[in-house]
Amino acid sequence: MTRTMHIALATAALALLPQLMQAQGDETSRSAAGGITVKGWLGKVDGKEAAAGMTVDSARFVTMGPGFHVTTGPAITYWNSTDKMSGDYTVKATFSEREFMALNSHPHPYGLVIAGNDMGTGNESYLYCAAYGNGNFIVRGFGPKPFQMNGPRPVANEAVNKAEAKGKPVTQEIAMSVKGNMVSCAINGTVVASYAKSEVLGEGKLKTTDGMYGMRFGHNTDAHIAGLTVTKN
Repeated sequence: MTRTMHIALATAALALLPQLMQAQGDETSRSAAGGITVKGWLGKVDGKEAAAGMTVDSARFVTMGPGFHVTTGPAITYWNSTDKMSGDYTVKATFSEREFMALNSHPHPYGLVIAGNDMGTGNESYLYCAAYGNGNFIVRGFGPKPFQMNGPRPVANEAVNKAEAKGKPVTQEIAMSVKGNMVSCAINGTVVASYAKSEVLGEGKLKTTDGMYGMRFGHNTDAHIAGLTVTKN
């Protein structure tokens, strides 16, 4: 009887495991009221967030010192319609979580956006590379539906810095480049992902590698952004 009960309990626990993991992954987005106060910048929350009633005013994007500070809220993408690049170029910025996982129960990403077209519409397309404070990174895009470049899950890379613990600071320098036939992402000076243009262009992906650049943040994230610059390669 006891053995049967133990087996039943173990089976029930295993059955609940996917739901527990999903609950963690579906952590509820908090509101970080404030909206966009940086002149010229625009934003759009992800579709799931918008369906839940979240807007750009549910996150906060402000100027802080010589850089910016973003607190979310919903998962959101920011861009400035005057910030456009074509041909070969590199966009770079440094992202700092002053307190790792200050607003969330598990690591969330933040990073750069390039090749933005039709931004803010249902037909938008762009590519982004984002880092996590636990040493992982992702490369994803919208075209206009999401598409994955480095697999279905975040990938670990030794170049991505890790916070010592929850509440400790962690900083990532992220750069996205278009050069010749290649599109790449470098984190802390190391190329962590590189793709031929043919891999990121086409139906359901990017329209072109020319376009606007900006930043993207996961939900419930707090980060400072310094040194957002763009150069021609």
